[in-house]
Amino acid sequence: MGIEDLKRVLPVGYPYLLIDRVVERGEGVVVTRKCVTANEPYFQGHFRPPFPSIMPGTMILEGMAQTAGLLLEKGRLAVLAGVERARFRRPVVPGDVLTITARVARRRGTVLVAEVRAEVEGELAAEALLTLVEREDVGQDR
Repeated sequence: MGIEDLKRVLPVGYPYLLIDRVVERGEGVVVTRKCVTANEPYFQGHFRPPFPSIMPGTMILEGMAQTAGLLLEKGRLAVLAGVERARFRRPVVPGDVLTITARVARRRGTVLVAEVRAEVEGELAAEALLTLVEREDVGQDR
């Protein structure tokens, strides 16, 4: 699943679509990639020289939540309802490729809890336990 498919599936637009490609989608697991470039809008005001460009943790977490949202049925909206045990283990900088893996930890009704990890070249960059609430797509007529 490429970027154009993701634009149709995820109800977010520029600059908030924080995954570029789905590389695996199976029973209870989704793996995505994000190519981090210096052109990302958040780099313009996050840290300015002489400090290095570091991807904000909130943006990494949003990419992780978007990946976890793909665990839900197509046509359903995932609303982030909780973040637990979030840890940021290494900086993510322009040129890095984030590989984000989301696995279903448990599910009850419309609530999904996912274990999500973000890695750069096999090295853990961030991890969290995310709770998502599934809702009807708000773009549909009621």
